[in-house]
Amino acid sequence: MNKTVQRQTAAFRSAAELFHADTCEPLEAAAKRREVRVVALGRGSYPGRRLPPKDLREVCSLGYWDARGRQTWGLDWHRNEGIEFTFLAAGRLPFAVDERATTLEAGDLTITRPWQKHRVGDPHVTSSHLIWLILDVGVRRPNQPWRWPDWLLLSPAKLQRLTHQLRHNEQLAGRASPDVAACFAALGRAAEVPVTSENGTRLKILINELLLALADLLERRRPRLNASLSSAERTVQLFLDELAQRADEPWTLEAMAQQCGLGRSRFSHYCRKLTNRTPIDHLTHCRIEQAVRLLAQEPRRSITDVAFACGFQSSQYFATVFARWKGMGPLEWRARGGS
Repeated sequence: MNKTVQRQTAAFRSAAELFHADTCEPLEAAAKRREVRVVALGRGSYPGRRLPPKDLREVCSLGYWDARGRQTWGLDWHRNEGIEFTFLAAGRLPFAVDERATTLEAGDLTITRPWQKHRVGDPHVTSSHLIWLILDVGVRRPNQPWRWPDWLLLSPAKLQRLTHQLRHNEQLAGRASPDVAACFAALGRAAEVPVTSENGTRLKILINELLLALADLLERRRPRLNASLSSAERTVQLFLDELAQRADEPWTLEAMAQQCGLGRSRFSHYCRKLTNRTPIDHLTHCRIEQAVRLLAQEPRRSITDVAFACGFQSSQYFATVFARWKGMGPLEWRARGGS
């Protein structure tokens, strides 16, 4: 792996939050300790030999690890800026997506989208050989259109069907076909070779073969699809699910709607449908619930500090809003032990 190149972590917002692309730092540290063999090609914050700056721009990372024993590291909850295809070639591996957990078996395939938090290891990685490809298709939230690389050779109809399958099917894992397994093995071998113009062409061919094999696999199996997974409503739901973690930010209705790529009226419609509150009322609810936790957990913390930590601009306004929601001021609520 290239140890001299300085890499900057890509930062961007999903529908729910600001996050940084996974840097795989635990994996790199383990490789330096010689606990695991890592072979990869990457750009941005991802490990490995650098991919060419003007070619294969949509490929974020490609490679494999070979862990011959139980590890002392794992990849905690993270997201990627691209869609991630992984294949477990050997071993068993704890894996979780959106709080749903499973144990991958040799021959299993997983596909995770940029807005899906996922974790590898529980908390540590077990003996395993994992191959991956992260491909940026220009999406950060479910309701955005996908933009595939212009060097893909799949027919427009085939690519449209594959996109439809991937957008509306978020199963945790599934068995790979022999064709898909062979494509991953070939990509793993390709990651071992320094990137040249000739090798770049070969990588494009191999990625085309993988996507074609995946499209054929999904068409044969016809997994159960859920059209709501790519809807604007789901994008709003993802945002609202994590709003409490960002309640201290200076949100406005316009800012929340923009975060979901929607107009104010449409965003407000989905917020009311999902929470039975207006967006501002739901934001206030999140802030008050955060304040309740801080008042209970940090009894020595001042009311002013709690107010600012929860996104209120003054302790006086915080006290007024708290009393309206809880029937008493924050000092009285704390004195009564939160009852």
